Amino acid sequence: METFRIQKEKTLYEKLSILSDAAKYDVACTSSGIKRSGDGTGIGNCEQAGICHSFTPDGRCVSLLKILFTNECIFDCKYCINRASNDVERTSFTPDEICRLVIEFYRRNYIEGLFLSSGVWKSPDYTMRLIYETLLRLRREYRFQGYIHVKAIPGASQDLIRMTGFLADRMSVNVELPTAESLHRLAPHKSRKNILAPMRYVQKKREENSQELALYRHAPRFVPAGQSTQMIIGATPESDYQIMRVAESLYQKFELKRVFYSAFVHVNEDSALPSRTDAGPPLLREHRLYQADWLLRYYHFSASELLSEKRPNFNLVLDPKCDWALGHLEYFPVEVNRADYRTLLRVPGIGYTSARRIVRARKMGSLDFPDLKKMGVVLKRALYFVTCKGKMMYPTRMEEDYILRNLLDPRENLPRGMKEISYRQMSFFDDGKEEWMIR
Repeated sequence: METFRIQKEKTLYEKLSILSDAAKYDVACTSSGIKRSGDGTGIGNCEQAGICHSFTPDGRCVSLLKILFTNECIFDCKYCINRASNDVERTSFTPDEICRLVIEFYRRNYIEGLFLSSGVWKSPDYTMRLIYETLLRLRREYRFQGYIHVKAIPGASQDLIRMTGFLADRMSVNVELPTAESLHRLAPHKSRKNILAPMRYVQKKREENSQELALYRHAPRFVPAGQSTQMIIGATPESDYQIMRVAESLYQKFELKRVFYSAFVHVNEDSALPSRTDAGPPLLREHRLYQADWLLRYYHFSASELLSEKRPNFNLVLDPKCDWALGHLEYFPVEVNRADYRTLLRVPGIGYTSARRIVRARKMGSLDFPDLKKMGVVLKRALYFVTCKGKMMYPTRMEEDYILRNLLDPRENLPRGMKEISYRQMSFFDDGKEEWMIR
């Protein structure tokens, strides 16, 4: 005899508790990069808004309400807490409930926008339509002009994605796992083709929209803050080199704003997943991937420069930029008064902001080490790789092990078992004080 489970109707607070907790595995902590201000007829604006306690370029800390529309899901991805076979408490918002939450939180100055993702409820089209109706109501009826980041549902119709894209600021489609083989093994109901199709469509529509805006300045904007994606790291055996090659390809082929890397978290027991005892330091690995990603996007490095098939993984104790520098000492020391901008970017301790300052300042005269320090150069790293007026800051031997011993902080909290490793077994480590910035 079939049994039915009777559940009482949940309050809005109970739904918020469940669906905000379920959204924590969606990673998107970045500033939006757009400057659209409100027109005075509604509430909120996108003046350099960002996500989830992120910092904008002008130093403001901004945040979004980060929730799932529903944790119901027809898919059974082995790594997901909300997979269909899991016995978890299920619930869903209505479009009106999300609108009420956003407006009430905004009026209390708790948030500056919305990050809305969702499980796949009934079908991709059904879920995407609910998301579209939510954004339409929020923009038209409630006149909310703040920042909205929304997830596009793979498999949903292009019409629904197009209509939603004109209401959202940023849209993302998660590739989930680095390779199609891994996706087939851990998420057999999903396909790489279905994931990449909306990503390509968003790219195409953004290009068409930019041409339209060139002719009609007041034309509606389609996903003005661009699109992003997310990969789970550590659930499958891909190397860092494979992951960075995938990220590099996504940037080049789909013009993504960001690729996010999410360290695998054990939320399910499954024979296809790594055991808890096999897990290494996933958060440190995630940090290295973000540092390398920064090098791809802002420092003109390629994945093949940072890693190779013979050396497929980043070292856990040295950051990728300094690792590259120590492995290519033939390019150093660099004379800061003559080197071009791209060469300066490859010097450990020099970020893209300080590199621009150097290029501008040396037009007025020769620079010395005190000048570099005033410009934000981290001299404790850079002094081994630069000269000023032909001289180094201190007498230095251009040897890998010597520079490494002087660069590593003896107070560094290195992973267990790595205290006595020499350079040839590791890469250069960033102390983590500049979160994603590589210098």
